[in-house]
Amino acid sequence: MSEPERVDQNPNAQYGPRRRAFSGDARRVQMLSAAKAVWWSANRFAGHAMLKPSEGPGAPPFSPKAAPPPKGRVRQAWAEAFAKDAADVAAGLYPPTEPAPVDLAHAFRTAQDLFSDAREVEARRRRGGRVEARDEAPASAAYPPYYRQNFHYQTGGWFTPESAKRYEAQVEALFSGAAGPMRRRALSLLAKAWRETDHRDLRVLDLACGSGAFLADLKATFPRAKIMGLDLSPAYAAAAQARSGGPVIQASAERLPFADASLDAITCVYLFHELPPKVRPIVAREIARVLKPGGVFAFADSAQASDLPDLARLMEAFPVFFHEPYYESYQSLDIEALFRDQGLNPEGRDQAFLTKALVFRKE
Repeated sequence: MSEPERVDQNPNAQYGPRRRAFSGDARRVQMLSAAKAVWWSANRFAGHAMLKPSEGPGAPPFSPKAAPPPKGRVRQAWAEAFAKDAADVAAGLYPPTEPAPVDLAHAFRTAQDLFSDAREVEARRRRGGRVEARDEAPASAAYPPYYRQNFHYQTGGWFTPESAKRYEAQVEALFSGAAGPMRRRALSLLAKAWRETDHRDLRVLDLACGSGAFLADLKATFPRAKIMGLDLSPAYAAAAQARSGGPVIQASAERLPFADASLDAITCVYLFHELPPKVRPIVAREIARVLKPGGVFAFADSAQASDLPDLARLMEAFPVFFHEPYYESYQSLDIEALFRDQGLNPEGRDQAFLTKALVFRKE
């Protein structure tokens, strides 16, 4: 019997021959991540030097309570995210997902667009333009007031194709290239939870999938599962479908368009810190409702100050310089209790740089 036939007959083939293949890609992942980190770090520092967001008229006041991070601590935590990502590829948990370097012309066009928009973002921050996105939002009751804001002072809020197109570059610049490795802590936990699971025809939802970067990682890791995304923004849903190959549903997290106990897994990355406190239990209840008994929920979001006391000042600064009206309440949220109250029991956790990840299983 040929090797391809043996692979096809093994329902978990991606964790057999492919695992050995992944380990040979760890060095490539490290090299691509290093190049990406250098590029996005340069973009971040150039933008900061150009705009000086903490200086001048209209700069938001910042009176931190936490001490500055110890010397070298931020860089250490940042580097750990890349190390964990490469280690998981080497261990066969998921394939290399960092994209190969693009041509220089494309990279510089992206940077030019980023800097041009950054000037608009900085002007919006200084004039306190927190709800200008309401002018861009379609006239529909589907978009609750909390959603129709300029989170991060983002041009267009969540409503324009231009916003969706540049979002990934913005978060990569913000985190100096570590956005992907941080997100993939949730992918790592899901892959470990499903290490011995037959993935064929399992139904997986990436909730609030944004522009689709994590959705694409899911599809690459679980090619035999039925992966779909969901986002409330039509523009971001379209971008996610183009990036991942779809399907992506445009709908609200508070009213998921799925039957009870119909999904095998749900992932959710960076949503809950942007939800008002009263909405979080509603979304948690919906997640629990549509998961099958034994189903898995993989969560990733901002770390909380209690997780990283020596980096707490960074978390204090975030809602000051990036419009995040519900971030402070998120910092005191008992995340495990929120989901445990809905019958989702925590089974594991991970952390990298400024992101924490947890995995839950439905009773």
